[in-house]
Amino acid sequence: MENRFSVLNTPDPGEFRQKFKVVLFLLLVIFSVLLIRLWFLQIIKTEELQQRSESNAVRYRKIQAMRGLILDRNGVLLAGSLPSFNVVYMPGVVKDHEQILNRLKSLYEKQSLPVEFDSSLPKSVRPYMPIKLEENIGMEKVAVVETNSLSLTGVYIDVSPVRRYPKGEMMAPIIGYTGEVCREDLKKEKGGYTLGDISGRHGVERVFDEYIRGKNGAELIEVNVYEREIKNLGRIDPVPGNNVVMSVDAGLQKVAWEALKGKAGAVVALDPRDGAILAMVSAPSFDPHLFNVTFSPEQWRGLLNNPRAPMINRAISGQYPPGSVYKLIVAAAALEEGVISPDSKILCTGAYRLGSRTYRCWRRHGHGKVDLHRAIVESCDVYFYNTGRMLGVDTIAKYARLFGLGSPTGINLPNEMSGIVPSQEWKLSRMEQPWLPGETISISIGQGYNLATPLQLANAYAALANGGTFWKPYLVRRVETIKGRILFEHKAEKIGTLSLSNNTIELLKNALWGAVNDKRGTGRAARIAHVDVSGKTGTSQVVGLPQDLQARKEIKFTEFQKDHALFVCFAPRNNPEIVIAVVVEHGGQGGSVAAPIARRILNAYFAKKDKEQATMAKKASDSRESY
Repeated sequence: MENRFSVLNTPDPGEFRQKFKVVLFLLLVIFSVLLIRLWFLQIIKTEELQQRSESNAVRYRKIQAMRGLILDRNGVLLAGSLPSFNVVYMPGVVKDHEQILNRLKSLYEKQSLPVEFDSSLPKSVRPYMPIKLEENIGMEKVAVVETNSLSLTGVYIDVSPVRRYPKGEMMAPIIGYTGEVCREDLKKEKGGYTLGDISGRHGVERVFDEYIRGKNGAELIEVNVYEREIKNLGRIDPVPGNNVVMSVDAGLQKVAWEALKGKAGAVVALDPRDGAILAMVSAPSFDPHLFNVTFSPEQWRGLLNNPRAPMINRAISGQYPPGSVYKLIVAAAALEEGVISPDSKILCTGAYRLGSRTYRCWRRHGHGKVDLHRAIVESCDVYFYNTGRMLGVDTIAKYARLFGLGSPTGINLPNEMSGIVPSQEWKLSRMEQPWLPGETISISIGQGYNLATPLQLANAYAALANGGTFWKPYLVRRVETIKGRILFEHKAEKIGTLSLSNNTIELLKNALWGAVNDKRGTGRAARIAHVDVSGKTGTSQVVGLPQDLQARKEIKFTEFQKDHALFVCFAPRNNPEIVIAVVVEHGGQGGSVAAPIARRILNAYFAKKDKEQATMAKKASDSRESY
């Protein structure tokens, strides 16, 4: 039995050899494939793999610092930062750029997402310099890129802070905007900028960029061939920027913005006691968020060439004929020079004749005999035609410069304009022509070559209102760290004195009070309850008018040929706290258009003050009761 069993279980040598050959063949095939693959990687792909292992394994990544906050005087947020997601491509990872980018494009199209990048890269691409394909994308695109990361070699999501402006267009001309540094910034020895940094490009963002921008951090990360992070090898945390507290009241700014809505022009409200800007509006404005993404040259040119000029801060860069607002300066010059006395009367018949030309008063039938007070209250043109002729252009220019016109106020904002104070020397130098007597008549009522910015007009009236002191206007009260340590604090800066006699100042202030409060005052629309307002209206012509009255009536002006409307005021009459200058481009009459805007701002200012005083009084009363 044993022999029979052993014979039956003995394997066939032929069958064993057959199976062995099959296994051996399979091993040889596998070994050959491995050998060929090794040869391919070692010989054919050596350079590429070596480049990947040496260049792609470790990446230096800059960590953008969070810019500091910008707050109004009451702590209301005007500018802050939020995380932004960007689609970035590392071109050195693959050779066929268009294939990868077209794949991303098709993935977007499948999800009905807009494609906002060009699938053909420029020829000057550096292999290991990342390229931003899209900036500030939504979460839908983030999901697409992350979900399909294995098929999108070299494409990844980068997170960086982006600026947010809760008040939008309302604050844009003074807050400004941010953008990637330009070549000029990179060339600055003390700038400390590197390629790709974000800096302030306009307004307070630009002027105080050194404080706001913070210090960037950095990290070393190990990545695989698909640019996916494996581990962090080291990190230096960024230092956030410092916070800026402005003098502007966001609530008052909103009132001024809404009052001017639909019109082009500017509003400036400042404190005549120290030069603090309480509100500064320029309209039309722009959306500062537009600059969070890269602008094409065509888009930038379109914005700059917009006929409505939204990029200009009209409060400091808009130059306008001051119209009858300028009569205050002519009156001051006449009183100080002794050309007239407060009681001197001039007959206004509705016209003033010089040579063959007739200069009209705004009131067709004239004002009759008027003295200085009434001439300012009712804005009599003929009175100032006569007064200006007696003074002469150079004397008027002297007092215009005394009121701060013709030179910047010095506010810490870029692009402030100087305006124009014409004189005989100025015209000869500028136009190589002598001064004409008729030109003196025009500048006597703020027309002709006269130009001033709304801020200059506000500052001139502020000096008169406070008794003769020019304060340097300012927008930023202080800069502080996130822990509250003060790095910079504005101190009221006296920049000049209005060298007029106290008697002249009081006469002019009384006349300005009458312009708003007398029955015939041109600024009656600016009156508010329980507060004495003083001010002066102005209407400046944009185009010349014919002397014939009937011809004037028949003129049909286009939108850009209508007169500018102006109004400058201060309140209260004694110990004034606020000065407001309003300019409405092509708005018409100062009394009916600009003065009501000032009234809305005054109402808001004093209503808030009354509310704050009532709250403080209640707290004091509650404290006494508890004691």
